Amino acid sequence: MAGFKFFWIIFNLLLCLIVCLAGRDFYKILQVSKNAKATEIKKQYRKLAKETHPDKNPDDPDATKRFQDLTAAYEVLSDKDKRERYDRCGEECLMKDDISGHGDPFSSFFSDFGFHFGGEQQQHQKQTHKGFTINMDLSVTLEELYNGKVVEVTRNKPVMRTASGTRRCNCRQELITRNLGPGRMQMTQQTVCDECPNIAFVNEEDTHEIKIEIGMFDGQLIKLPEDGEPHIDGEPGDLIFKIKTQPHPIFERVGNDLYTNVTLSLEEALVGFTLEITHLDGHKVTIQRDKITSMGSRIRKKGEGMPSYDDNTVYGNLIITFDIDFPKREFTEEEKNEFRKLLNQGSKTRVYNGISGK
Repeated sequence: MAGFKFFWIIFNLLLCLIVCLAGRDFYKILQVSKNAKATEIKKQYRKLAKETHPDKNPDDPDATKRFQDLTAAYEVLSDKDKRERYDRCGEECLMKDDISGHGDPFSSFFSDFGFHFGGEQQQHQKQTHKGFTINMDLSVTLEELYNGKVVEVTRNKPVMRTASGTRRCNCRQELITRNLGPGRMQMTQQTVCDECPNIAFVNEEDTHEIKIEIGMFDGQLIKLPEDGEPHIDGEPGDLIFKIKTQPHPIFERVGNDLYTNVTLSLEEALVGFTLEITHLDGHKVTIQRDKITSMGSRIRKKGEGMPSYDDNTVYGNLIITFDIDFPKREFTEEEKNEFRKLLNQGSKTRVYNGISGK
């Protein structure tokens, strides 16, 4: 029994060493150090992706494989959890194995590393890879956010097409064990690859109809699953549009409230006014005032703001701030006298003592 325990400890140590050495060196592929920060990894990926993309290296038979390795390296090292697992025990730690051990006493230990046991006929479950997510700004008007609209977006999308020849794909490390008798076991590791049709990337025009929902806000995301960067041996990434609101000539949005400025003439500021503001859907908002309006004063119109995204029947407020356009020319003496009479004030010298109204 003591001999078996010693063998079991040595066996575990050897296995961990094998697993750590197996798989690709993602740091070397991305040409970054193991202490590289996320921003450095992202910058390096973008640089190398442009250099190694198969479209830019049509005569290189290994270009597709290098680009695949680069994408896989970025997917792992740009994700905090995946990177920690990779640093702990290599690429094989990232593989998932849902097949039970069927009574094999070593299966629970090895399943963490994605290996299967029970003979050469047992198949290894492959990790599902995913392409890179593409992020795009979607420029929209305030009218479109108020009323809702379906907009058409056209872009050049990389797609995969079958090319002549075949290639090795879905490569992985598999560990095979055989029972050789009581207390004896043979363990071998081998690289297993599938044979897949060769792939070429081509750009095609891709059109999307994007629904701008009523009340959506600046910075909101619209996700189109599997419309992003394709993966040569996996699923496409996602395409994500980010709402970017264009500046509006009349209104400014703050939350669900709308703000606007109205300039009054001196006459309107003194004697009152009635005016109409054309709203984002074309309806008129009437503003009426029959008393003096001071510079910077505000009127709040309840329910004339933006519709809420969560409940389109609820609206914010419209806040109107007033400016006054003072005359640019000098009054004549006659006009000044008429103005004084209107205000019932004579011409007099006022001594300012720092107290308002005196």
